[in-house]
Parts: sequence; structure tokens; C-alpha cells
Amino acid sequence: MNPLGQFLYPTYNRDMSKSKPKQQSSTIALNRKVKHDYFIEEKFEAGISLMGWEVKSLREGRVNLTDTYVFLKNGEAFLIGTNISPLPSASTHYVTEPTRTRKLLLNHRELKKLEDGVNQKGHTCVCTALYWKGHLIKCEIALAKGKAAYDKRNDDKDRDWSRQKQRLMRHSS
Repeated sequence: MNPLGQFLYPTYNRDMSKSKPKQQSSTIALNRKVKHDYFIEEKFEAGISLMGWEVKSLREGRVNLTDTYVFLKNGEAFLIGTNISPLPSASTHYVTEPTRTRKLLLNHRELKKLEDGVNQKGHTCVCTALYWKGHLIKCEIALAKGKAAYDKRNDDKDRDWSRQKQRLMRHSS
């Protein structure tokens, strides 16, 4: 209490507060299989509709995008096959469904481009990455065309040759 009879409350000091450790990368998960199986023609950034327990699991990196694809129906886009495994502590009072269908948030122009692209023969829409953008979780989706087996072999040969060149350059220096 001060001389005027008022209670004094300690002021909040930012230096005293615990600071959260900085996250090194904004990427939550990558789907590396996409670059091996498809030619990526165009990429889009979409919002994703999630529940609270899913966001907590994504903060811990508990997601698998391996067999994920995008389904377009009635002017809406849905993410199918994404496996977000629940945290043991967060899932005690929720009914969790790890592989549920999640709605993607895109504008009409982007949806129209995706629908037109998917209607072409050999094209599909796949999820390539999940990442943080500020406090929001975004999904990178791509319009892609499937690769033939010989295309995959050529990519493997090119990758091996570039590794070999790097080795030679290191040893020659």
C-alpha cells in the first residue's frame, strides 16, 4: 500500500516473461512422394478447416501426407487421406478421427482453375505441403500430371549424376 492508501500492483515486465523458443522452419510436413510420382504444373495455397485437437497435433508434427489427394465436388475442395494422429493428452475428451475429410478454403477463381485442370486426362490435384503462415495453417496443393516409369528412371539418373558431380567437385578442390 502506498501513502495514499492505494494498493500497488507489480507492473508487467516483458523481460520477466518466458519467451517461447522460435520455430526454425514454418514447414509442418512435406509430401516428397509427389515430386517423384508427378510433374507439378501449378501450385496453389489453400486454407484448411481444422479442429482444435488437430492444430495441437500439427504443432507437434504428428501428420502424414503420403497418400493425400484433393477431391473437388460441387465447387468445393476437400483434403482426403491426410492422417493427423491425435495427442494422447488432447484426445481424452474428444472423439478423434485421424483420417477425416477436411475442407480446403480456396476462392472461386482458384477452384475453377483446379476443376478445369483435373478434367484433363492424366491430371490430378495433390497436397504437397502443410506449413505455418503467421498463426494460420496453410496447405500447398498442386495441379499435377502423372509420370510414366521411364520418366521416374530419368529423374533418378539425373539426381545420381548431380550427386556424382558434387562429389567430384569436392575432391578436385
